[in-house]
Amino acid sequence: MTQVNKGSKSPRVRVIQKLYVSLMNPDEIIEYPKSQYKKFIKDLVTGTLERKELIEETIKRDLGEDISLKKTDKLLKIILFAAVYEFMFKHSSPTNVIISEYLKTAEFFLEKAQIKYLNAILDKISKKLRNINKTV
Repeated sequence: MTQVNKGSKSPRVRVIQKLYVSLMNPDEIIEYPKSQYKKFIKDLVTGTLERKELIEETIKRDLGEDISLKKTDKLLKIILFAAVYEFMFKHSSPTNVIISEYLKTAEFFLEKAQIKYLNAILDKISKKLRNINKTV
């Protein structure tokens, strides 16, 4: 448990925690305590929740053969959704930084095999999403 507390300073760990709470308790109001990352965390959480359907459609379109969202572990799915949101809407964040940060974040929540799978999935979808955005 202490590992989660140590890493909870990472803004993306907090994002995943808040998305998980929202998924488990959809009626609960999400609190954003004072923090130097408050705006970043709130933006990622609300953006991911507001665009959940678009993110899901994008994942199914680009990764349909690689992943079944119905069978995917909830935490892996939450991490994937947050990362895809960043690929799609946070153009100032470099792709390699997004992938690296979510893989570090995943260490607090997932097994090694799941992290390797997440890495492959993020790499594949980032190439598709970021290439689309470059040509537009």
